[in-house]
Amino acid sequence: MDKRTKQKAAFIIFRILSLCVVGILLWILGFIVYNGIGVINWEFLTTAPTEGMTAGGIFPAIVGTLCLVVGSIVFAFPIGLMSGIYISEYAGNGWMVKFIRIMTNNLGSIPSIVFGLFGMALFVNTLGFGDSIIAGSFTLGLLILPLIIRTTEEALNVIPNSYRTGSLALGASKLQTILRVTLPIAFPNIITGLILAIGRVSGETAPILFTVAAYFLPKLPADIFDQVMALPYHLYVIATSGTDIEASRPIAYGTALVLIAIVLLMNLLAATLRRYFGKKVKTN
Repeated sequence: MDKRTKQKAAFIIFRILSLCVVGILLWILGFIVYNGIGVINWEFLTTAPTEGMTAGGIFPAIVGTLCLVVGSIVFAFPIGLMSGIYISEYAGNGWMVKFIRIMTNNLGSIPSIVFGLFGMALFVNTLGFGDSIIAGSFTLGLLILPLIIRTTEEALNVIPNSYRTGSLALGASKLQTILRVTLPIAFPNIITGLILAIGRVSGETAPILFTVAAYFLPKLPADIFDQVMALPYHLYVIATSGTDIEASRPIAYGTALVLIAIVLLMNLLAATLRRYFGKKVKTN
């Protein structure tokens, strides 16, 4: 078998595997849509659960999920962005940077339930935030921080050094070079990390279980120190330990469908921002 035949065979195998992955994804989505679309209506999306969560809607859980996603991104993105900039542009290649990378990778591989226990110990108990939006947001922010740091670092590292030397040769300072040259070029790829972070935060259950999520709380939060319902935990409760699991099963599928739709919309928004900044870089 010659090299060209081997290459064609490899491409065919990769194509089949890719189609299998897409097929599995479409099967899962189709299953959720088929079982959950029947309960999706305006009342389901805009009212609170009633009758032991076997009737009513999921509006408080939707609001709680959005609050946690926004809160965690507001906390983690600036810190992760600045940390990635420091590692890539200022820290050099010494042992300290290698140690930071190793610890960042280790932090990213820790199970989410460990973050939940840590968040409960630090934010809920030690700092006295209690079960609240701010405690849950900080815990989820810590969860996605390694992802944002690594994405920012890699996005900056792929930029050729000629851009930096050219800017410095024209009289720009190091900070000006970062803010006006390297960061705008890297920002579309940094947004990719943000998309992944949003997807992970939206579906996490273990961290919010210990820090913010309420079993049944049919009202909206008044401030960041309030406890809230959240779609992942709400889905877990009504699917495993509700008052009437069989009666609430359609609501569980509907909740899963809404959660997928929210993640999709957030990803589309982030992807739109990525394309916008990418076109802006090309035009400049």
